[in-house]
Amino acid sequence: MLHGKLLDEARGLQDEIVALRRSIHAEPELGLHTPKTRDKVRAALADLPLDWVEGPSTTGLVATLKGGAGEGRCVLLRGDMDALPMPEETGLDFASTIPGTMHACGHDTHTAMLAGAVRLLCARRDTLKGEVRFMFQPGEEGFHGGKFMLEDGLLGGAGTGRDLPEAAFALHVMPNAQHGLVAGRSGALMASADQFDITVSGRGGHAAMPHQALDPVPVACEIVTALQALVARQFDAHDPVIATVARIEGGTAHNIIADFATLRGTLRTLSARHRGKLHAALEQLATGIASAHGATASVTITPGFPVTHCDPRAVDLGEEVAQELFGEAAFRRLDQPIMGAEDFSYVLEQVPGAMFFLGVAAEGADWHSCPAIHSPRMTVDENALPRGAALLAGCAVRYLERGWG
Repeated sequence: MLHGKLLDEARGLQDEIVALRRSIHAEPELGLHTPKTRDKVRAALADLPLDWVEGPSTTGLVATLKGGAGEGRCVLLRGDMDALPMPEETGLDFASTIPGTMHACGHDTHTAMLAGAVRLLCARRDTLKGEVRFMFQPGEEGFHGGKFMLEDGLLGGAGTGRDLPEAAFALHVMPNAQHGLVAGRSGALMASADQFDITVSGRGGHAAMPHQALDPVPVACEIVTALQALVARQFDAHDPVIATVARIEGGTAHNIIADFATLRGTLRTLSARHRGKLHAALEQLATGIASAHGATASVTITPGFPVTHCDPRAVDLGEEVAQELFGEAAFRRLDQPIMGAEDFSYVLEQVPGAMFFLGVAAEGADWHSCPAIHSPRMTVDENALPRGAALLAGCAVRYLERGWG
């Protein structure tokens, strides 16, 4: 049994975890290359018995801890490091010093909690059988950092001389969820996310003489409304699909009919089957409607993250660990998936595992009203961070002890 000892040790690391989190928060970095954040992680863990591998496609790095009790299983713990291109409006003493860049998705906390878990597990090195790999990943915010790190062989796999890990776990903070609560679900946890761009080409002219032109704007508008009917009528409501047109643009002046109009948006699904079907249906719909009006339409779909699928065995393990560490009421099974997306999905396509959510609203606060992730006013209660470090470490300890048994 893990009991509270691991949590007590994590609380003893709170100042260290918070200091790293604040340092990363103050100097946020974007995309696949986060060298300052990488260097802060390396410096914070420099005294520990870890083997490191890095790059070359990103500044991502993987640290490996080999247990002192002999060979055994291998488990992966992951934390992401990149920020978002948006201003910060929190007023915190350690707010972003980089204009237009903010850790508004909590990746600073994910990295700091993972670093805390590294320390907790290094302190148990002599009793660990097997190894733990710690994945510090940039480029989660739409840059496919996890995919690049897999392709670079940093996690192991064919041609690397190391097998892939046998289990993988990650955490994501939720600033508008109850303090300290851990949540998860088996199966689809988060959606796939793809982008689409549609260009409707007509024939420009004078707005007072539309019969002499071929106006692409009404065609684009028809595509928008038909897309909603397509989602509602061609897809099973029990396997949700979302198609959102987030931007529509056409024309240059009030008296000019444009040559073309553009639509841009996102596609979200919870299954590979519906993902492929939605791609094909969108192209058929756009080109068909345009053709009916004598116009043409071109459709470009840019694939994003796949569905984040959690292995039931990993979710059961995480629930057991959370309840042992924090109490019976500390874990909640989510009834429904979240239609946001996560590139930990790339890892979970190859390694069975799970991602969990950790509530970081202020203790006792009306958490429903707290700013959510991606808000310029998003904050976290740092007192919850040791729980995240303890949970990650606990999942690793439990898996190394008995696997999925």
